[in-house]
Amino acid sequence: MSVKKTTLLATGLLALATFLTGGSAMALELRSSAFTNASPIPSKYTCDGSDLSPPLSWSGAPAGTKSFALIADDPDAPAGTWVHWVAWNIPTATSSLGEAMTKDAQLPDGTKQGVTDFRRPGYGGPCPPSGTHRYFFKLYALDAPLDLPATATKPQLEAAMKGHVLAQTQLMGTYSRQR
Repeated sequence: MSVKKTTLLATGLLALATFLTGGSAMALELRSSAFTNASPIPSKYTCDGSDLSPPLSWSGAPAGTKSFALIADDPDAPAGTWVHWVAWNIPTATSSLGEAMTKDAQLPDGTKQGVTDFRRPGYGGPCPPSGTHRYFFKLYALDAPLDLPATATKPQLEAAMKGHVLAQTQLMGTYSRQR
C-alpha cells in the first residue's frame, strides 16, 4: 500500500472514531508522574519504602461515564494474582488520585476502597518475595456507580462491573526487592 493510501486510510479511521465517540477520538489513558509504563516503580511506593500509593491521573473518559473503578494487582505472585488495590465509585469529576491516598474504606467524595489480599482496604505496595514482578494498575470507566459494600473484594468488583464498562486502560510498573 502506498504512503498516500495509508495516510488516507488512517485519516478516514480517525474521522470515523471521532464520529462514533461524539467528537472525541481520545482513548482512556492512565499515567503516573512516579513511573512510566513498563518501568520500575520507585521503592517509596513499596514495602521497602513508605508503602504510599503512587500518584495516578487519567484522561479520555468516554461520554456516558458515571464513575471510575481501579484494580491494581500482581499476576506474578507465587500463589496466583495478588490484589494490591481495589477502588470504585470514583467520581467522574475526578481525573487523578494523589500520592499517599488514605486507606479508609469510604472516602468523603464517595470513593470506596475494598479489601485487598493484605486483608484491609486501601493500597498495599509491591513486596515480591523474589525476582521482578509486574504490577498492573487497571482503570475502568463505568456507565453507573456500583452498589457494593466497602468490604468488597476484586472478584466482587469485577462481577459488579460486568455490563457497565465503557472503556478501560492500564499502566504497568515493575518491582524487585532491594536486598
